Amino acid sequence: MARIDETRPFIPVGIAVLTVSDTRTPETDRSGDTLVARITEAGHRLAARAIARDDIPAIRAQVEAWTRDEAIDVVITTGGTGFTGRDVTPEALEPIFEKRMDGFSEVFHRISYDKIGTSTIQSRATGGVLNATYIFVLPGSPGACKDAWDGILKAQLDYRHMPCNFVEIMPRLDEHLKRSAG
Repeated sequence: MARIDETRPFIPVGIAVLTVSDTRTPETDRSGDTLVARITEAGHRLAARAIARDDIPAIRAQVEAWTRDEAIDVVITTGGTGFTGRDVTPEALEPIFEKRMDGFSEVFHRISYDKIGTSTIQSRATGGVLNATYIFVLPGSPGACKDAWDGILKAQLDYRHMPCNFVEIMPRLDEHLKRSAG
């Protein structure tokens, strides 16, 4: 069963938040605000925050730059996961994932189904890894951001979470980079 091992230290990680929207501003970005509040309340470092328009090159450029920044361990995007013509965040990011995290989407939909029923199928939430950086692509609603953080990310980004978590395997993510450089 999942549990917190109080004998292990909490290890804060650097997290960047990207809101994908043609209409949001820093003053109206409620989903980004929701994530930032939860990230900092959990004890992690907000390493960066930005807003990108619904544009594949703009989204991809920002996320790729952040994955090359050693202060950033995790990138969380919010917005652009629906089915309208401007919803292109999965198209921007899934092609550059070195590893795709199918389980993230599956668990997100399971949690979301309990809250909003079959409407969860209107989200294309996804996750993956690029340059030893975790990337999570969330819908643009504050509720979806709460569900993803509270139901998945808070535990998986806590080194004390047992039986396993993302933090304890972070050093292994860059092994392939070291091998290819050597």
